[in-house]
Amino acid sequence: MRLVIARCSVDYSGRLAAHLPPANRLLMVKADGCVAVHADGGAYKPLMWMTAPNRLVEREGSWVVTNPKGETLTIAVEEILSDTSWPLGADPGLEKDGVEAHLQALLAANCERIAAGLRLVRREYPTDVGPVDLLCRAPDGTTLAVEIKRRGEIDGVEQLSRYLDFLNRDPMLRPVRGVFVAQQVRPQARVLAADRGIRWLEVDYDELRGIESSEQRLF
Repeated sequence: MRLVIARCSVDYSGRLAAHLPPANRLLMVKADGCVAVHADGGAYKPLMWMTAPNRLVEREGSWVVTNPKGETLTIAVEEILSDTSWPLGADPGLEKDGVEAHLQALLAANCERIAAGLRLVRREYPTDVGPVDLLCRAPDGTTLAVEIKRRGEIDGVEQLSRYLDFLNRDPMLRPVRGVFVAQQVRPQARVLAADRGIRWLEVDYDELRGIESSEQRLF
């Protein structure tokens, strides 16, 4: 992890254009190549960012980040106040809470709740940036990567997008399509998923729990 505090301005060019005027900001470069620009506020969300895979080129007074989609993040550096790097090592990943873990188990056992004829290939399928919850195969042979959350937020869509970038590099798997599954998918996450070509799906936890129940019911 590289952390740079600098006075800089930032310009994004891609699906739209955006500009940040000069100010002191935190520039974060992660081991997988992700670059994020943070202000001193706004919780965890960066002002601008570029997720992997991308390419960072540092020149005198500027950083230029590009990706295969044709997007460009240009950081004009006026002054560097601090530049440090910290090796964080391998991350064990996020431990799911009980509901989220149970959702994954239920959907793994009943993939047709996600799509008709869907077949499970593997749970926790590994990628270079972490494991995707379910890797499945559709009847037409298409590979589906399924990410499951209790609450469907923008971060979950970004996470699945990173997995898809890496999975689609494997000629044995591609093309890989994404499905974002949650008990409730927030409107912003729906918009981002549609923009990324990812299907989203809401599931009822109590209804899914009934699938595995062997109890006799009166209805």
